[in-house]
Amino acid sequence: MNDPQLPPYGDRYHQAPTQTFPAQPQQPAAPPRHRRTGLAVAVVATSLLVGGGAGIGGAAWWDATQGDSTGTSQSPVSTATVSQTQAPAADGSVESVAQKVLPSVVKIDVTGQRGSASGSGIVLTADGTILTNNHVVEGAEAGGSLTVSFDDGSSAEAEILGTDPLTDTAVIQATDVSGLTPATIGKSANLGVGEGVVAIGSPFGLDATVTSGIVSALDRPVNVGSDDEGNSTTYPAIQTDAAINPGNSGGPLVDMTGAVVGINSSIRTAASQTPFGQGGAGSIGLGFAIPIDEVMPIVDQMAAGETPTHARLGIRVADDEAGARIVEVTPGSTAAEAGIEPDDVITSVDGRRITGADSLVATIRSYRPGDQVEVTWTRAGEEQEATVTLDSDATDG
Repeated sequence: MNDPQLPPYGDRYHQAPTQTFPAQPQQPAAPPRHRRTGLAVAVVATSLLVGGGAGIGGAAWWDATQGDSTGTSQSPVSTATVSQTQAPAADGSVESVAQKVLPSVVKIDVTGQRGSASGSGIVLTADGTILTNNHVVEGAEAGGSLTVSFDDGSSAEAEILGTDPLTDTAVIQATDVSGLTPATIGKSANLGVGEGVVAIGSPFGLDATVTSGIVSALDRPVNVGSDDEGNSTTYPAIQTDAAINPGNSGGPLVDMTGAVVGINSSIRTAASQTPFGQGGAGSIGLGFAIPIDEVMPIVDQMAAGETPTHARLGIRVADDEAGARIVEVTPGSTAAEAGIEPDDVITSVDGRRITGADSLVATIRSYRPGDQVEVTWTRAGEEQEATVTLDSDATDG
């Protein structure tokens, strides 16, 4: 038995999903030239139109008010054109990071039974192995299709190599491509709060979009739902104030050397905002990325065509003001062997404080099956601890 959790946080956390493009109603007027479908494109076009109108209005106002009302002539103003070349990007700047990482980021267009959508991905190999989110590609699993667009403007069809709903990751393979620029994989364990980071992706379908910010927090337990068996999708997220929006999902969060430290995946939304795809809730400076260290072993399994495995204690838990309260212990599990019982409250794992059910699940998910961890719990006010070897969900059955 896996470690199912309490229901997700309602409308607090949402996956930063693929940007959905609903079908548009036919208009009585003839369609304009070069018409592009999609809600995001329509919104952007409207915004540009408004901005353009404001610019024309401003110019007209200037001409009308600056004319000489007396009719006297004015001396012409001469201007000189200065030839200016772009300075090289400074090492460690957002510009230099963008130049390094953009060739390794792709836009993923998904077509399936639920319509069309788009997200982002990270190039892992020169021949087209790409890392993204499970929720980006799941719409193509039942007979749908994937199209990957690259930095040079080319595109290719792709197929799914593997998906893992529990970590919200997926690996796809672009067909008949070569010479791509693989991303540099960094170490999320080396991140510090306040460190600068850059996010790259295709928010609202706008490919090659770069945003920047800092690491706002580390090991933030984020629960964005559950799989068909009730096992929660919960991970110890990197929190950032870099703008993350619909369509950023699956794209990289990188440090200031350009190394991938996380996969942009979810966002905190205000209660008054609507879910993504139903009005377009956007960034409020609380975005979350899956740490790259925790998922690379799972990514390797998916790329090899294997079923991903996850560490587990063999318990069901609920929130408790002191930590994670045990609801059920699976007979024969590592938790049972350690003497953990229902109503015990786990308070720490390897010295990391446990604040609730999601906190425990996110912490255990950061380990691999077979890892040894020190678990501390309380029973009737008395503290106990034991070193346990984590089980694998590969033994479920």
